[in-house]
Amino acid sequence: MISVRRVTAILRKELLQLRRDRLTFGMIPFIQLVRFGYAINTEVRHIPAAMVDQSESSLGQALTHMLEATQVVRFEKRFATVEEAERAILRAKVRAAFIIPHDLDDRLVRNPAIASRFAAPAQGDAGRPVAQWTANGSDTLVAGAIRSLRTMPLGELFRAPSTPATPTFEVTLYYNPEQRSVVNIVPDLVGIILTMTMIMFTAAAIVRESERGKMEMLITTPIRPLELMIGKIIPFVGIGLIQVGVILGLGAALFSVTVAGSLGTLLVVTLLFILASLSLGLVLSTFAKSQMQAMQMTVFVLLPSILLSGFMFPYEAMPEAAQRIADLLPATHFMRIIRGVVLRDADLADLGPDGAWLLGFTMLGLIVASLRFRTRLDCWQGGHRTTQTGRRRPVRPNCGTGSWQASSAMSSSGTTSRSTAISRASSRRSSSRRKTRRRA
Repeated sequence: MISVRRVTAILRKELLQLRRDRLTFGMIPFIQLVRFGYAINTEVRHIPAAMVDQSESSLGQALTHMLEATQVVRFEKRFATVEEAERAILRAKVRAAFIIPHDLDDRLVRNPAIASRFAAPAQGDAGRPVAQWTANGSDTLVAGAIRSLRTMPLGELFRAPSTPATPTFEVTLYYNPEQRSVVNIVPDLVGIILTMTMIMFTAAAIVRESERGKMEMLITTPIRPLELMIGKIIPFVGIGLIQVGVILGLGAALFSVTVAGSLGTLLVVTLLFILASLSLGLVLSTFAKSQMQAMQMTVFVLLPSILLSGFMFPYEAMPEAAQRIADLLPATHFMRIIRGVVLRDADLADLGPDGAWLLGFTMLGLIVASLRFRTRLDCWQGGHRTTQTGRRRPVRPNCGTGSWQASSAMSSSGTTSRSTAISRASSRRSSSRRKTRRRA
């Protein structure tokens, strides 16, 4: 029979334990809901674009103002030549470029939808696009937003009804003209999978040492904190590189998504991201009290990396505050880098700012993890005090409820309980032997 009283006792114990972990079960869902509900927006707005105005006419300026009024694009740069604009797209300085030809007025006058309102339509150039959009087609959402501008402001410019002969902009998509979503997903999956595995493996590996009671053994060795952490993360570097090779290999074999750039450049930037993720995992391990808590912290970092890095939603569609949060994530910078290498054949010079950020993040993470790890080791080593008789006794300082201290208490309590049980069993055997001898 199931005892309701015993079940109630276990239920009460579990509720008390959950009550002590209010942060995980209360604040984390609330923070995630507020952050993602505010940041996620599927409508693409304020796409950074460049302008090449070869006409330098009032009509070209009117077109520019009307395009900006749609809030789909935001002209951040102006170039004199088309080559400069294409170079800016390659280096990811802008997502698109609007090119106004030198004969803009003539093209509009010759268009049948416009010319029929003033005179007979001219022959020869009828139906020619009046201007051109060139865009980075690797992001299908951004490319779709640019294509929506193909006729949007031209009908409003002359108050003309929409007809098949309405003037249009020519749209040219680079790097993914077929608009296959898998072309954008395969490189991004490299960043997402590396973020999940590298942070989780590293954080769990460090905390596992403390839970198994091996920190005392490491303290007795001459290993320094930084040396211990480097030795811990080196195997995961190899695992990460193998994962990258498998993902890109399957992407090429199954979906025909090949690497357009240099494999050497891809290796360098991938190593930077792996080291950045591992350093973040080391920092999280110094805060986690158990492997379960390390997993929860990994999820807390993984969700923003998926939703705010540009993997699922365009970076430009997020509010400015959410963009600042996304800029703090290594995955955001790696997404830009790997798209540039795999899809646009970008070199290290084009990817310099994001690569430098990953390098700086790695160095900062290693320093912070080393300092916090050294503090934990000091807690483990403790100190000594001199008694009244002149003898030195070890004293462990109160360093909080960190994982290593908690694991030490658990291991010591477990050892004590086992020793007590063994001594009691031995005393019972001795007592039974004495009784047997007396009877004999």
